[in-house]
Amino acid sequence: MIVTLIVACEVGFWVLLAVGLALRYGAKMPRAGLAVLLLEPLLELVLLVVTAIDLKNGARADWKHGLAAVYIGFSVALGHSMIKWADERVAHRFAGGPPPVKPPKYGTARTMHEWKSAGRWILASAIAAGLLQCAIWYVGEGDTSSLRDWQNKMGIVAAINLVIAVSYTLWPKKEPETAEKERLNA
Repeated sequence: MIVTLIVACEVGFWVLLAVGLALRYGAKMPRAGLAVLLLEPLLELVLLVVTAIDLKNGARADWKHGLAAVYIGFSVALGHSMIKWADERVAHRFAGGPPPVKPPKYGTARTMHEWKSAGRWILASAIAAGLLQCAIWYVGEGDTSSLRDWQNKMGIVAAINLVIAVSYTLWPKKEPETAEKERLNA
């Protein structure tokens, strides 16, 4: 049941996003569109409550409960940026908005972009790990090894993103020399 609810929440996220943006730009009802987009966090709340009830009713804590915590953590930390990304593209394509800003390719700007991205992923991992720890405490004496495995995976996700950001700091991506020479000669 938990896996089905996770899938339903993911589908619900994209449906609410599509309806919200359609109202905002297609129907020219920005307030109604915003109201629909603000319903998104309710999906995570429902998943959190159902997962807690499932554990309270004596379900053995397993990978499904861990996946629910991970889904919630990633939705909370990354959901806003996903909505913003989609909003910029729909506004440009259907409402005459400016073209979406592309991420920087080189230098300090690229390094900062990578740190911001890493920060969102690390936050997602931390939220998920925190929810997993709450579930471990909630279960108490029962077997929580599956939840601890998910916590370890969140540590790996955070570490990978940290390594990527540090690598851009130590070895920033440089503009190709031909483009730099052309720019200086112009």
